[in-house]
Amino acid sequence: MPGGRRNVHFVVGGRYHDFDFARLEILKLLHPYEALRVSVSGDYRDTEALARADALITYTCDLRPTEAEQDALLGYLERGGRWFALHGTNSLIEFTADGHVTTPRALPRLMRALGSQFVAHPPLMEYEVRITDPAHPLVQGLKPFTVNDELYLSEFHGESRVLLHTHFNGKAQRGFIEREYFSDEPRPVLYLHAHGRGEVLYFTLGHCRGRYDMQPLMEEYPTVERCSWGSPQYREVLDRGIRWVAGL
Repeated sequence: MPGGRRNVHFVVGGRYHDFDFARLEILKLLHPYEALRVSVSGDYRDTEALARADALITYTCDLRPTEAEQDALLGYLERGGRWFALHGTNSLIEFTADGHVTTPRALPRLMRALGSQFVAHPPLMEYEVRITDPAHPLVQGLKPFTVNDELYLSEFHGESRVLLHTHFNGKAQRGFIEREYFSDEPRPVLYLHAHGRGEVLYFTLGHCRGRYDMQPLMEEYPTVERCSWGSPQYREVLDRGIRWVAGL
């Protein structure tokens, strides 16, 4: 773009999270970079903004693009675009009549492009995030750090370069249909996944929820959850991801 301007399209919305909080915090991280001009959408409908974008950032949960919107997203990647996908971008969630949680495999094209699909998580818990690839610039110089957050248990598609990981051995939170995980294998927390000429940087941390974000399932949620947002290391990775996605 003339003068070094970079167009960032930021999609933030869906269900069961405090998207007002996440929107504000990400915009505050974007604001210091004068070259960035940011368009914000609550869903994937603004394909014209995506077509103009030099960078894509998403913080969503159970946000389901149409086939045409998926065409635009995958086309963006195939042309060489970068996508910084945060927290629940890979999640599809449905509640059954008896209160159980399913994660339908309803958008296989999208999940293959992202490199993973959320399946379940344990209850909010404290866990250590470890450095998988310390030589990579996105995590170079970081030390292992501890967060209290949702630990994503996902299924993965294709090859990815894992940069941060954690370990989990046990069962997912009660209520998830797919809740039994026993092997203590590394669980990716930050990874790079190529699609076409483009690439996705996926970062699973960053759950947040306010008191009214579970409506209509419940009138008022008992606590406000901010999880990793108070962690300096989490915010450092977010900032590095912003610079990566925008080519700064």
